[in-house]
Amino acid sequence: MKNLIKITCLSLFSVIALNAQESNQNDITVVISNIKSNNGKVFAALYNSESTFLGKGIKGNIENIENNSCTVTFKNIPNGTYAVSMFHDENDNNKMDTNFMGIPKEDYGCSNNAKGFMGPPKWEDAKFEIKNESIIQHIKL
Repeated sequence: MKNLIKITCLSLFSVIALNAQESNQNDITVVISNIKSNNGKVFAALYNSESTFLGKGIKGNIENIENNSCTVTFKNIPNGTYAVSMFHDENDNNKMDTNFMGIPKEDYGCSNNAKGFMGPPKWEDAKFEIKNESIIQHIKL
């Protein structure tokens, strides 16, 4: 009987510990404004390292545009350092269109409103940290 009580107590403490760890899950809400038109969609990606920034994100969302703005939410994100990039797929062909030199023809943006100079925005300018609280990033195109 004592063993049964010990096992029950250990199981209960394990469940409590798991729930405590899950409380470190945060939401990142990205409010995108000043979009040129309501045509197409916004593609947004979340990154957690400099090596993957502007490549393959850890999460991605596609949102419709209303009133030249939209909101993207990345849910259940653990504490850490992140960056967000997005582009307006105005012609709705599911890709960012570029010219012959690789320069984007469709509007794009990054967290912290990071802008590139003679190239894409840099991780150092776009990164932000979340720690035990959800945050809101505002990106203006």
